[in-house]
Amino acid sequence: MTEPARVHGTQYRFIAALVVLLGLWLSMLMWGRGNLDRAIYKAVYAGDDPTLVAIGRAFTALGEPTILIAASFVVALVLWLRGHRHLPLVFIAITMLGRAVSEAQKYWIARPRPDLETHLVIVKTSSFPSGHANSSMIFFLTLALVATAGSKWQRTAVIAAIVLSLLAGASRVMLGVHWPSDVVGGWAFGMLLVLLTLRLAGRFVRG
Repeated sequence: MTEPARVHGTQYRFIAALVVLLGLWLSMLMWGRGNLDRAIYKAVYAGDDPTLVAIGRAFTALGEPTILIAASFVVALVLWLRGHRHLPLVFIAITMLGRAVSEAQKYWIARPRPDLETHLVIVKTSSFPSGHANSSMIFFLTLALVATAGSKWQRTAVIAAIVLSLLAGASRVMLGVHWPSDVVGGWAFGMLLVLLTLRLAGRFVRG
């Protein structure tokens, strides 16, 4: 395969990924809270099982936005101390932008939280998208991509990042505070934002 053909193939795959993620986010927005959403919610809800509740609360910390914001500044400091001058700002910008747009979506969409079961943690904002799913996907995936850029460990790091975000998002359904579609929508939006922002900031990421 020639170099131009390889470049075009990469661009097509990138565009296809964006379209799929946007479509997934939109479908979760339009068709959430239906029978399938309710069935999954009921099946995953931790209920009165203390062990499952404890597991849910432990995993939910992986996506706690305030914790991840603080962690973003720590990561940025480490990157700066390692000689990167632009990358720390890019990292902070991506995590802060993701948080801001997630909150804007919650305010704009204003989907009610599920009320089928008792909420096992305190929540104060609207339901769509899940801030924990969104924030964890943005933080862990961005970290994985920039920390292992050009290395043989990138695929492993990306898989680990996605697994951590999956656990954080799933915990929100376990704790009864999100519809499954809220969580999937958060994951899709988080991944979409990471792909777009890292592509736009490509030369800074390498610097």
